[in-house]
Amino acid sequence: MTPFRAIVSARFGTPPLSLGAVVTYVWLGQAMLGLLPWRMDDEVKSMVNSGGLAYELLKPTDLYSLWFARAVALRLAPLALRAIPLLAVAWFFFDLQLPASPDALLRWSLGLAGAVALSATITVLMNISLLWTLSGDGVQFLVPALSTLLSGSLLPLPLFPAWAQPVLTLLPFRGIMDTPHRLWLGDLSGPEAWLALGHQWLWIALLILAGRAILSRGLHRVVLQGG
Repeated sequence: MTPFRAIVSARFGTPPLSLGAVVTYVWLGQAMLGLLPWRMDDEVKSMVNSGGLAYELLKPTDLYSLWFARAVALRLAPLALRAIPLLAVAWFFFDLQLPASPDALLRWSLGLAGAVALSATITVLMNISLLWTLSGDGVQFLVPALSTLLSGSLLPLPLFPAWAQPVLTLLPFRGIMDTPHRLWLGDLSGPEAWLALGHQWLWIALLILAGRAILSRGLHRVVLQGG
């Protein structure tokens, strides 16, 4: 934690987060690493490449809802396996702070649900991009890089320069990591907390609408490979 200690101590005036809060923020980020949209769904990618997507279109199911449910499962499984033991170790040995209050724990739970849904919508958009580019390598490189940098996974967002804060606040990526972490710490409370949760769900709604529109357009022009 030495680099973070140096960053906090180098700030003039009152730092945006105390050193203890930064330590907890970083541990939460490590525990919740599975939330990030690291990759698109390998099975969806295989279906598009092989032509198996045709069988999915014949099923009496909504394709977007199916891909969204798969994306949620893709986020939850690694999250549960990684977060529980890592948070336990961090609490016992590395001064992880517990939620600031019962209200903070409740808001964090809501923020965590929003983070899973937000990450899933981004993953579905990555899947949809396969209808235009079969390999998806560019998207699979760019989206995780942006998500890691702009969500607070590499560096807590409050420690970014002041000129970057408006952009970081507007973009959806903060809802994946920064919002839940700061709700846990109690750094977002009262109206600020509900505005942050509203920001999450606004982006979720916008990305779902965009995803459905793009998927509908893509399915009208898709050329199935193989099969």
